[in-house]
Amino acid sequence: MSSGPAGQATGSSDRPPLETPPRTPLRRFLHTIDGVTIDAAYDPGTRPSDDSATGLNDVVIVVAHGFTGDLDRPHVRHAAAVLARHAAVVTFSFRGHGASGGSSTVGDREVHDLAAAVAWARELGHTRVATVGFSMGGSVVLRHAALHRGPDGGSEGGPDRGAEMEHEGRTEARTDAVVSVSAPARWYYRGTAPMRRLHWLVTRPVGRAVGRYGLRTRIHHRDWDPVPTSPVESVPLIAPTPLLIVHGDQDGYFPVDHPRMLAAASGGHAELWIEHGMGHAEHAADDELLGRIGAWAVAAAG
Repeated sequence: MSSGPAGQATGSSDRPPLETPPRTPLRRFLHTIDGVTIDAAYDPGTRPSDDSATGLNDVVIVVAHGFTGDLDRPHVRHAAAVLARHAAVVTFSFRGHGASGGSSTVGDREVHDLAAAVAWARELGHTRVATVGFSMGGSVVLRHAALHRGPDGGSEGGPDRGAEMEHEGRTEARTDAVVSVSAPARWYYRGTAPMRRLHWLVTRPVGRAVGRYGLRTRIHHRDWDPVPTSPVESVPLIAPTPLLIVHGDQDGYFPVDHPRMLAAASGGHAELWIEHGMGHAEHAADDELLGRIGAWAVAAAG
């Protein structure tokens, strides 16, 4: 599925098994500033211990999944496992997804969920945090980064129109590098069939019932009021935090004018990767691309 500004495909992909056996992550329930319980997990990663001299072991990657995903979905776990070859990884389920509480606001108040996950990553002892978001999560990491920048950028991005950000300018929620994969540039996009289906899912009572019982996603019944700051409006506020925008040229949800619009809004600050033959979000990200993303995130944050 996709998210109603930002989508997430629901198909499956065939991947070879991981070279390393799966590990059992540390599991924790977090609490957001607006009182929602968020299911989160921590994997210390498989980076060699001799990297401690470089400081790279201090980096943690926080993964923000797409709409209808959650931290236990196979495609999210696979992406986290590949990224864990480069750094420690925190995964979590957005509100309304999986074991987390609340209802999905499809990219609005999810910034609180990401802020709680980033703050927990720092509580675990990591001094540098990179956020990697897919689809809806890709829009959330952009909005979050505009509000929680590194020490050089402060948090002067101003209030977000769609979320009450009081008390969230605190330093523990800041991010040091941002990767946005398959994200929309603007809200309410209906230019593709998958996005039209998504808007039906989000806006119609029967669609929300399908989301709850068929896709394990509880969707809030109210419209946005006010409308949150869009991804393209957020991008100019992210600098000087390093920013990578990744998008497939075969994305069925958002065509390539979306990533190009985001990159243009950065004024040359963002790095843009248009991936040949890639579809949408986690399901379309193969191990080679995930490996490049992990390497970029660690280098940029560390």
